Amino acid sequence: MTPSPLSSPDLFPQRPAPLEEACAAGPKDGAALMLFALSRRLEGDERPVLMTATRAWFSEQGRPHGPGLPGISLILAPVATMAEALWTLEQALRSGAVSLALGAVDEATLTQTRRLDFAAKQGGCVGLILPRGLDGLSAARRRWRISTRASGVDPDDVKAPGPARLAAELVRGRGERPGAWMLEQDDETHRLRLADRLADLGLASIGHAGASSGLAA
Repeated sequence: MTPSPLSSPDLFPQRPAPLEEACAAGPKDGAALMLFALSRRLEGDERPVLMTATRAWFSEQGRPHGPGLPGISLILAPVATMAEALWTLEQALRSGAVSLALGAVDEATLTQTRRLDFAAKQGGCVGLILPRGLDGLSAARRRWRISTRASGVDPDDVKAPGPARLAAELVRGRGERPGAWMLEQDDETHRLRLADRLADLGLASIGHAGASSGLAA
């Protein structure tokens, strides 16, 4: 079905849900995914961020680093298996000791994601599952697909790269209409914001008919 434009790019859901999912559109989009993931923590929440994944995942993808990390206390929790990563993610969320818990977990069941959603609400924090794809049912309120975009223009030097940019596509959202937004990193806060002149970039906001398939009621 042909995408139809949403009424306003301001519809981007800035405030994260207790549990969301996000995947990289392709192998080259891992850095953009991590930048997006770190931006989903609540603004002003200074509790540390925890990320758990198997040792094989960290060996393949590398450890998070770069411009998305200033001011963030990051706890890495490598484990041996996906089951251990899922358990670690749930315990971190329930503890209330972190602002954001990221878990590179594939093929979590509906029951398991419901447990993660409950744990995030109990701990007053945000949980973000980072699977390789978005297949299957999930209790996550939002499911995102993230892709890299060319950086913005440096206002002081047109030949220099400007703010890092990415496209965030809301594939499924409970009670929300899917869409896509161009986001860029703010140099001062290091958080993501809507990019300027979105219409000129062809991603002003793209909506799709049908809102919430693939999500638990």
